[in-house]
Amino acid sequence: MARCTAPVNGHRSASAAEACPACRGRYRGFRSYPSYTPPYSPTYTPSYSSSGSSGGGRSSGGGSSRSTKPRWSGAGSSQFYTPEEVRALTPIRDTVEKRASLPDLRHIFLCHAWDDRQGVAKELYDLLVARDVSVWFSENDIGLGEPFLRAIDKGLAKSRIGIVLVTPALLKRLPAAGVADKELSVLLARDQLVPIVHNTTYVALREVSPMLASRNGLDTAEMPMSDVAAKLAELVAT
Repeated sequence: MARCTAPVNGHRSASAAEACPACRGRYRGFRSYPSYTPPYSPTYTPSYSSSGSSGGGRSSGGGSSRSTKPRWSGAGSSQFYTPEEVRALTPIRDTVEKRASLPDLRHIFLCHAWDDRQGVAKELYDLLVARDVSVWFSENDIGLGEPFLRAIDKGLAKSRIGIVLVTPALLKRLPAAGVADKELSVLLARDQLVPIVHNTTYVALREVSPMLASRNGLDTAEMPMSDVAAKLAELVAT
């Protein structure tokens, strides 16, 4: 009986099959296809960012996973940070530590658009206060008849850091060079400012304020507002 040559020569083509004394005639009409190796590994798993935005702009996470604990994060903290967040917040933490010995300082000055004062700004304020963070908030800290700009000036001087709540309302207000613009000018001059981007993007912010957009901060597209408040509370704790 003729022996099959497949173990030695293979039957990868019709001509090879016809050359086999045992199998010739069985593969007439056979058409072979070249072997195919996919351009990717089947075990590949893409990295995942929790950001819901399609970018074109910056986000505080930069697509990195949150697996880092900064030096100011307590041992029992449940908050994790991206490397980008740690780099952005470290100079702010340095400012907090330098100003910690000054008396009667609020932890945070909250800069926001007037339109947000009873909405998202109040939400963030309440979340921070619930974590024992003292916040300068215009709704509570400007008395009747008190000069508005002077009160804000004192609030800035008496706060360890400032946060600016970047919302669509703020983006509309900034070009008018109002009060929020003046607050930002002071805060941008120091390593004292953390942008909190909410319901907008860094792309939109860059169109209005390239300098502010150059500052990495925290973004509610990547984490709930409660986590933003938790990270701010850790940042200003001494």
